[in-house]
Amino acid sequence: MPTTIDKVDDLHGLLGQLLEPSDWIEITQDRINTFADASDDHQWIHVDVERATTESPFGGPIAHGYLTLSLLSTMFEQILNVRGASMAVNYGLNKVRFPAPVPVGSKVRLVVEVAAVEDVTGGVQVILQATVHCSAGDKPACVAEPVYRYYH
Repeated sequence: MPTTIDKVDDLHGLLGQLLEPSDWIEITQDRINTFADASDDHQWIHVDVERATTESPFGGPIAHGYLTLSLLSTMFEQILNVRGASMAVNYGLNKVRFPAPVPVGSKVRLVVEVAAVEDVTGGVQVILQATVHCSAGDKPACVAEPVYRYYH
């Protein structure tokens, strides 16, 4: 269940909190291929199963880093619900790293800590310390600082 707050200004009360993680999302070859088509990134380590299995240091195809990153928004929706917001926007990212690969067949989930909360014109900006865990290993698949804005 997501953390639910009633008003945008109540986001200030989440500062420093580690929120409940998202559900796990399976990374299938079909999802990777669809992302490759959408992004025009058909690098063989992602889409050529046979070659990735025999030539890649990962032992098979892996998800694009940007595919993993693109799942932040959908996973974050499972973590936080702001009922009183008229609108929420993904304002950007302060930094992003991909410390470990996400192999086909593994699952990912998001864990966030609310790192900063500040008032902006018309609403509140939240900066998260986001970590995407992968079921295939101990190192995070992605660490990022996404910035969201919630408006009254």
